[in-house]
Formats: sequence, structure tokens, C-alpha cells
Amino acid sequence: MSTRHGVFVTLEGGEGVGKSTAALRLTALLREAGHEVVATREPGGTPGAEAIRDLLLNADTELTALAQTMLHFAARADHVARVIRPALARGAVVISDRYSDSTMAYQAYGMGVEIAAVDALIRLTGLTPDITFILEVPESVSKSRIKSRGAASDRYERMDAEVMARIAQGFRAIAAAAPARCVMLDGTEPVEVVVARMRGIIQERTGR
Repeated sequence: MSTRHGVFVTLEGGEGVGKSTAALRLTALLREAGHEVVATREPGGTPGAEAIRDLLLNADTELTALAQTMLHFAARADHVARVIRPALARGAVVISDRYSDSTMAYQAYGMGVEIAAVDALIRLTGLTPDITFILEVPESVSKSRIKSRGAASDRYERMDAEVMARIAQGFRAIAAAAPARCVMLDGTEPVEVVVARMRGIIQERTGR
């Protein structure tokens, strides 16, 4: 574990895997246990990063894969400096809905940006999560969940099946390369089951 006083937990995965719902439930559980929890998201988390989020998710604005990568890291730099590091320094549990693994999976594995370039930017950011939960569901489940939202699809929700398959492969590769940090979870299980497992792993590894 890191020598930081706080604990940094990230939730990752493709579209419609249940990250956001799980993050909300996990936040509630940890707060009920008496912990200070900072729940945040990427891209986003600060006013500047949220403005970048609007640009990134806008499907009507054309952006190259490299441009998307740089924007994600610009938002992340502000997020880390203004929200995540201060929260960890005071001993909070930070739960982020997406972080740098998403950029690696989406922009590198999914869209072809050089893995080494994304890895260099990750190292420049200089903050690695203590625990990363990666949720996975079949493509049919993902499509069904996205459709059920009833809202206009964003840039990433509109990606085709081939790109999404590469992204899923990317997340599996990330998990395989960092088994001490990453835990793969079945996103088709009831959210209560998924969150209970997350809670147990956090408690086992950090004592929180």
C-alpha cells in the first residue's frame, strides 16, 4: 500500500457496466462506516475539468484520438492537484468513477494512440490508485443499459462494437499487468453483490 494516509479507489470498465451506480452505493457504505469519502469522477471533478468533460463527451465536436488523450490528461492534472491529492493528504477515502486506466483502455487500446505515450502521461500525473475495480459485462448487456437511459448518446457510447471489443481487451490487459491493484468484477451480478465484494476487498487491504 501507499504511504499516503488516505485510500484512492477507482472504478473502471466500458460503457454500461454499472460503475456509477456501484460508486454511489460504495460511497454510502463507507460513509455509514464513519469514513470521510470524496466521491468524484473523470473526466471532471473540478470546474475546469468539468468544462473539458463537456467538450470530450460532445459527440458533435470532432476530436482526434490524440486530442482526446491530451484533454483527458489536462482535466486529470487539475483533478489530481485540486481534489484527489488534498483529500488523500487529510486521510479521506477517494472514490473516482474512472481514472487513467480508462484513457489507456479507450484511447490506446481502443483508438490506437501509442501505449507508451499514454503510459508516459500516466507517470507524469504521478498518482496511482491503491485499488482499482474493473467491471465487465457482455456487449448485449452494455447496449441494453445504454438504451434504457433514454438520453442522447455521448461520444463514447456511440463507438462501434469493434472498438468496444478492443477497449474491453485493454481493460483485461491492464488488470493482468497489475494484479496487486486491479480486481475484475462481473457487472451482471446484482449491484448489492458487486458493492459488497468491493467493500470487503477495501476492508481487507486497507483496514478501512
